[in-house]
Amino acid sequence: MKTIGLLGGMSWESTVSYYRALNEGVKAALGGLHSARVAMLSVDFAEIEALQHQGRWDDTAELLGEAARRVEAGGADFLVLATNTMHRVAPSIEASVGIPLLHIADATAKRLREDGIRHVGLLGTRFTMEQAFYKDRLTERFGIEVLVPEADERDSVHRVIYEELCLGRIESASRAEYLAIIEGLRRRGTEAVILGCTEIALLVGQADTEVPLYDTTALHAASAVAAALSD
Repeated sequence: MKTIGLLGGMSWESTVSYYRALNEGVKAALGGLHSARVAMLSVDFAEIEALQHQGRWDDTAELLGEAARRVEAGGADFLVLATNTMHRVAPSIEASVGIPLLHIADATAKRLREDGIRHVGLLGTRFTMEQAFYKDRLTERFGIEVLVPEADERDSVHRVIYEELCLGRIESASRAEYLAIIEGLRRRGTEAVILGCTEIALLVGQADTEVPLYDTTALHAASAVAAALSD
């Protein structure tokens, strides 16, 4: 079994979900007392969040590149960046280490293509919804058309992530708001919606809506388990 390098803490709330999913995935595959081999480093999200909102992406890349090198030094065979937004600097992180990075958008897109989905809605932080790094990768590499919520809806999605979900707050009013936004994306023609922030699955799940949801945390973790167990 390969050792999964988990770079987490963005936020730690969603990193808990990753750690659980990795271990449950290995146990399901191998049975008994098996669990995942994980080399993990969890960063202080307050530092990352401040740099994000200041637009200092080069500084985040430097910080996470150093963290990735420490994960590699801990024995990781490949790297999992446990966040959607910070894949904004994935190329810089990849260049900082000698091990491969398992990209969260690729893991998600592969499942979408397997299911025949070509037109999706995307929820996430404002950075993920509005910048090109995520949407363009889905379109250019996988031929998936991406639609995001309207501007005021993007503001709401972003606010709930940082002011509630990253702090462990689960509010029923915010769930209703998210579900209304998901339904709006369906009415605009999307076949499914990507939960493109690793905290969103803490708030809404498939049981809450008939619109197919693609949980990036679960898909990324499943891809990491498959990579860890591959020859």
